[in-house]
Amino acid sequence: KLTRKSFGKAELARMGAGGIIAVSQGSDREPRLIVLEYRHPQAKKTLGLVGKGVTFDTGGISLKPGADMHEMKYDMSGSAMALHALAAIAEQKIPVNVICAIAMVENMPSGNAFKPGDVYTALNGKTVEVQNTDAEGRLILADALTYVQKNYKTDLLIDMATLTGACVVALGDFYAGLFSNNGAARAIVEKAAAESREPVWALPIGPRYRELLNSDIADINNIGGRYGGACTAAEFLNAFVDEGQMWVHLDIAGVGMIKKPFSVYTASGSGYGVRLLAEVARQMAGGV
Repeated sequence: KLTRKSFGKAELARMGAGGIIAVSQGSDREPRLIVLEYRHPQAKKTLGLVGKGVTFDTGGISLKPGADMHEMKYDMSGSAMALHALAAIAEQKIPVNVICAIAMVENMPSGNAFKPGDVYTALNGKTVEVQNTDAEGRLILADALTYVQKNYKTDLLIDMATLTGACVVALGDFYAGLFSNNGAARAIVEKAAAESREPVWALPIGPRYRELLNSDIADINNIGGRYGGACTAAEFLNAFVDEGQMWVHLDIAGVGMIKKPFSVYTASGSGYGVRLLAEVARQMAGGV
């Protein structure tokens, strides 16, 4: 059974999804939070998927350089990965339940755009200081993660996003960066990645990275300085994950935008991760 919900700007404002609203407010196009549910009658476990859906990312007021900005139409790759993984799981009738939440926005500069120095309140009640509007993906993911945790119980929650250039600097376009709060969750994804031939590489999070996100005027800052950018971005997301929730973050900034054939991929806009997530579902169905 497959069901769908879609929340527009007014509904997101009423529920308090401050990150999604903030990132989208510079655009003439309204944001959406789309929630898909796949239910299998024999399922014993539930997989949560959260995808970054920035349909175009100029960087906002913290404007990106013009070179290669046209490629920012691919900044929705995480949402595509989540959506098509759910479709693959449903098509194969894998006996797991899947909750898929994709946050869809366009990040544009305008007179209405959110600005460096702004503070907003996220869906979980935390206040966030925005020091760079080009660190926007984590803001919409945080609200989507919160929405899933508030409304569903998942055995494993995975988010995926073309999140940071820092991850590409660290790993090139050879691996997705894997971050997790749980060793067993990390092992599930690493095993699935090996089976699907979609490489991942584990990178750290933790208190030292959280310190870099300290804000003088809010609960948390949206950037952590020049170094360790992929790790501080993942740690920002970790701040929105409930205690006891098994969680994995996949930074697909490199592998999600490859321009040449690689491993199982044949074309630009790779489709990275669909096989991987379907394999995670198969492992969960088998009692992993």
